[in-house]
Amino acid sequence: MTSLRDHHDQTRPPFWRDERIIRIVLQALFLVAVAVGLSILYRNMVIGLAKAGLDLGFDFLKNSANFGISEGIPYTPADSYFKAFIVGLVNTIWVSVVSIVLSTIMGFALGVARLSSNWLARQLASGLTEIFRNIPVLLIIIYWYQAVFLGLPQVESGFSLFNMAYFSQRGLAYPQPDVILLPTLVLMVLVGWGSWKLLQRWRPDLNERWAGVISLVGALLVAGLVWAFSGRDPFALDVPKMVGFNLQGGGQISAEFLGILLGLVAYTGTYIAEIVRGGFQAVPKGQREAARSIGLSEMNAFRLVIAPIALRSIIPSLNTQYQTLIKNSSLATAVGYPDLFGVGSIIVNQSGKTVEVFTMIMLSYLALNLLVSLGMNWLNERVKLVER
Repeated sequence: MTSLRDHHDQTRPPFWRDERIIRIVLQALFLVAVAVGLSILYRNMVIGLAKAGLDLGFDFLKNSANFGISEGIPYTPADSYFKAFIVGLVNTIWVSVVSIVLSTIMGFALGVARLSSNWLARQLASGLTEIFRNIPVLLIIIYWYQAVFLGLPQVESGFSLFNMAYFSQRGLAYPQPDVILLPTLVLMVLVGWGSWKLLQRWRPDLNERWAGVISLVGALLVAGLVWAFSGRDPFALDVPKMVGFNLQGGGQISAEFLGILLGLVAYTGTYIAEIVRGGFQAVPKGQREAARSIGLSEMNAFRLVIAPIALRSIIPSLNTQYQTLIKNSSLATAVGYPDLFGVGSIIVNQSGKTVEVFTMIMLSYLALNLLVSLGMNWLNERVKLVER
């Protein structure tokens, strides 16, 4: 035993020829070189800023912004640069989240339609997919804004939908629900779902129809209590009305928001459609035949067998598309939507803090994409096949 260990020690190469040592040393040298390079770049940047009479620092964020932002969370020009930056960040998050939801719906609809046995649906889906996939996203955004929304009539002669909603150059005016509607709906869902679960546990012999009726009554009782104690109808709508040459009341979605939203949805949705189509085509034919052989209808086979298997190959690719969509949202500046990049550019022009502001912008986009990546990786872990 000792002789074998001695023989191994004798045949071991010296440390300067050991591959493991060499790899560690080379990686350490590379990291040192990167650190030195970054320090040189930083030093040159500081020297250049000093020559221009500028200095690095984020104290300017406390100063008054002195410019307006057309839409977003409550904000006034007297607020600080930091508040303005937050408004732009929230606008970017808002348009990105809505675009992700709508592009996913559009992508799944087009992807499934491309596999449909209906010739017309298949051709229409293929045509839309090929058109939007082969046009730059910036052109699609500008087209929606310039040709579609700015081509609409003025607000006083805009299109009316039963005098409830209005389409015009300003965008979409719609009936706005009361602020207590969302909390009321959340409470109704929680009470209804909780009642259903409790009845299933305490009265398993109770008919499902009666359990549903009791749960519904409990949910409606919540709405009645909210109405009684708040003195406000949670389901009341603030309908926009034409007063003179302007609309008053209701909610407003700007043409700029709709332009960037529909551009991102149309472009990203077609790429998601191809991912969905490929995911469903990757499902083995034997799985389809097995689902039909046990008596499942075509719809149930799709819902219970084919779709869950296809999701395992679809979700990883969706991660990339969602991150690309968030980065493409910076094109909102082209149509005047005050997103993170647009507001940041105004701050740079007024404060001269180019390095600081663009560092904040880059870190914000990085954080958003990392959050999306973490969420999609978590979802992928939940749906992936677990091998024994």
